[in-house]
Amino acid sequence: MFKRIAFWLRNRLIRSRSLNATRIVAGSFAVIILIGALLLTLPIASRDGQSAGFFTALFTATSATCVTGLILVDTAVQWSLFGQVVILAMIQLGGLGFMTIITLLSFALRRRIGLSERLIMVSTLNLNDMDGVVRVVRHALMGTFLMEGIGAVLLALRMVPEFGVLRGVWHAIFHAVSAFCNAGFDLMGVKYGAFSSLTGVSDSPLVLGVTAALIVVGGLGFFVWEDILTKRSWRRLTVYSRMVLLITGGLILGGALFFFVEESRNPATLGGMPLGQKGLNALFQSVTLRTAGFDAIGQGGLHDSSKAMSSILMLIGGSSGSTAGGLKTVTVGVLLLALRSGLAGREQVTFRGRAIPMQRVLNAMTLTLVMLLLFLCGSMLIATIENSPYLDCVFEVASAMGTVGLTTGITTALSPFSQGLLIVFMYLGRVGILSFSVAFMIRKKTKAKVRYPEMNLMIG
Repeated sequence: MFKRIAFWLRNRLIRSRSLNATRIVAGSFAVIILIGALLLTLPIASRDGQSAGFFTALFTATSATCVTGLILVDTAVQWSLFGQVVILAMIQLGGLGFMTIITLLSFALRRRIGLSERLIMVSTLNLNDMDGVVRVVRHALMGTFLMEGIGAVLLALRMVPEFGVLRGVWHAIFHAVSAFCNAGFDLMGVKYGAFSSLTGVSDSPLVLGVTAALIVVGGLGFFVWEDILTKRSWRRLTVYSRMVLLITGGLILGGALFFFVEESRNPATLGGMPLGQKGLNALFQSVTLRTAGFDAIGQGGLHDSSKAMSSILMLIGGSSGSTAGGLKTVTVGVLLLALRSGLAGREQVTFRGRAIPMQRVLNAMTLTLVMLLLFLCGSMLIATIENSPYLDCVFEVASAMGTVGLTTGITTALSPFSQGLLIVFMYLGRVGILSFSVAFMIRKKTKAKVRYPEMNLMIG
């Protein structure tokens, strides 16, 4: 029976010639969200045996599948073990990508990976060609389960003594998967209060350190893993991998320094902590903004400048072909390199002796402008409707579009219309950007049949 279902899914979703890669990506996420919402609507999914309602279930399912972390009800307080398992399954599916799970299914059934599957795998992982794509996916799956397993074992060292054996093991597994997939869902609400996230363990280097490590590794991208695994030398890494590592490291360290300086005297965040704990939590704050969404200090107490910086880092996000969302590190890196070339009066955009094709630069500009336009319109619309402080609305929309999940505390107080907008933004932030990237990869380049005369415009 299992094999028949697997073959049916494989044939319908992979081999259908009427669907292109972008529709498969968008459709698969939508199907997972709908199925997850229906399951969470069931009374068995709630602790009190009463249905949470379709809208709450839909919001939670979208947040889990799009690995965001924004919630209307506390995960541990509201959802039963059945509901938590459903949420965890959606996080794993959303983090790895549905096509990667279908590939895992083919591996398990010892089926040959066809050409159509390879093409979609190349598109969804943002690879340049099909050379070794099956190997990359296989290593990605193995690496995912290995890292999540190691993370769960380490987290269990703290959670088993705190919650008991069975509950502690389940908490460790849930948090490890959620951290690696950059989802931000947690089960700490039962002990530390609803919506507490990791504020109750902000003094634990083990929990924060393991969680931060899983977030970073999950956000680097499967291609970077493969490159590091095969090259094992900084000089032999591809230019792309070096860009990812340099930008990621710079954003994390720069963000940590900013929050340490800005929030050290803020009693609502880092002010009351010892020096070492301040450094740990400033670093964790910078890491969790890489689209993870775990909160250790309470975002509502941040200074306005820190909220603005957090919004910028959330919009940037992680790297392409990873479990993270956002504009992606290299996209922003290409824009900065283009800015440097423009200021220097150069015709080519270069990095380490290599020229970046102008089409890639235009793709990065298009993606960024589309996302910024949606972000500005969405934040202004919610601020107008809710009559809330604009910076809090900016933070909320950036969190949704960057698939982060951090909040200043206004999510549950928003009107159903604004919460519906956040559902749309979470979907666009994960699926829309991924589909946009896939479209850039697979669209055919056509030469213009007619060339128009150039005109001069005054710029600036």
